[in-house]
Amino acid sequence: MADKKRFTSSRKLDHLRICAEKDVESGDTGFGDVRLVHNALPECDMRTIDLSTRFLGHTLSSPLFISAMTGGHPGTKEVNARLARIAERFGLGMGVGSQRAALENPELADTFSVVRDEAPHAFLVANLGAVQLRDHGVEWAKEAVRMIGADAIAIHLNFLQEAIQPEGDHNATGCFAAIATLCAEIKTPVIVKETGCGISKEVARQCWGAGARAIDIGGWGGTSWAAVESVRADESRNAQDKRLKTLGEDFAGWGIPTAVSLAEVAGTGSPVIASGGIRNGIDIAKCLALGADLCGMALPLLKPALESDEALACKVETIHRELVGSMFLCGAARVCDLRRARLFITGKTRQMMDDGNPRVMQDKP
Repeated sequence: MADKKRFTSSRKLDHLRICAEKDVESGDTGFGDVRLVHNALPECDMRTIDLSTRFLGHTLSSPLFISAMTGGHPGTKEVNARLARIAERFGLGMGVGSQRAALENPELADTFSVVRDEAPHAFLVANLGAVQLRDHGVEWAKEAVRMIGADAIAIHLNFLQEAIQPEGDHNATGCFAAIATLCAEIKTPVIVKETGCGISKEVARQCWGAGARAIDIGGWGGTSWAAVESVRADESRNAQDKRLKTLGEDFAGWGIPTAVSLAEVAGTGSPVIASGGIRNGIDIAKCLALGADLCGMALPLLKPALESDEALACKVETIHRELVGSMFLCGAARVCDLRRARLFITGKTRQMMDDGNPRVMQDKP
C-alpha cells in the first residue's frame, strides 16, 4: 500500500512537469469556426464594463476560473499557493487537482490546504475521481471538501486517461450511482467534470438527473491526457509501459470539441463551466455567448505560475483585457449581455452542432 501511495504522489509531479515542458496539446476546440458578430455601435463605455458574475450562489469578480492543475506532491505546494494568491487577488474561482494522493497519504494534505490559507475568500472547488468516489464512498468526498474548506466538489471523469494508463482503473461500472448517492447525501454542491474529451448532451442529462449542481465540460482541443500518458509511457523504464506510447498517440484525437460540447451541454441546463483549450479572453467571450457561466483555464496559467506571482498576475490581466475588449466590441456592458450576442458558426463545428443539436443554430431572441 505504501508503494501505491508513493506512486500516486510521484505521478502528480510527472503530470505537472510534462504539461509544463512538453507539447501535450491536441485537437481543435472549434473556436476557430465561431465568430462573434461585431457591433459597430456598441453604446457602452469600455472603462465601466463589469466582469462580475454569479455562480452557485457566489459572486465572482470574473468568469475566468482557474481549472484544476496540481497538488499531491511536496513539489506542487508552491504552485498551488501561487495560484490561490492570484485567485484571492483577482476574485477568481479555483479548482485543485485530484486529491486522491492526499486522501491516501494525509501527510500530503498541505499541498492542497495551502489554497485556503492563501485564498481565504475565494470560491474553491475540491476534486475527486469518479472511480475513487465509487470505491471509497461519500466520506472521501467529504474529507476532500474539509481539506481545503471547499465551496463545491468536482467529481472528475477521466476514463480516456484511465484506459491508456498501465496502472489505470479500467472498470467504470457503478460510477453514475456513486455520483447520484453523493449528490443526495452531501450539502456541498457537486460539479461533474470531464478532463479533455467533452460531455455530450446525453451524459449531461444523466448528470442533471443524478443531482449535479453544475457541469464542467472539459472538451477536446486543449491539453490531451492521452498525449501526457504517451510521454509518461515513453519515459518509463518498463518495456511493457513503453508499448503504451502509441496507444496514447492513437487516442489523442478522441473527444468532443469544446465548442460543440458546450453547445450540447448548455442546451440541457445550467450552470456550465467551459474548459478545454480556452487560451485567451476572446475564447472566453465566445464561450459565454455559447452559454457558459464560467470558463476554465489551466495550461495557459501553468507556466507563469511556475515563474512568479507577478508573471501569473500579468497573464490574468492580459486575459481580462482581451475579454473586456471583446465585450466592448459586442456592445456587452455585463457578462450576462454576452448571452444575447450573435454568433457566426461555420465549418465542421457548425456541421457537428447541426447534426447533434439543431436548436443551437437558431437565431437568438
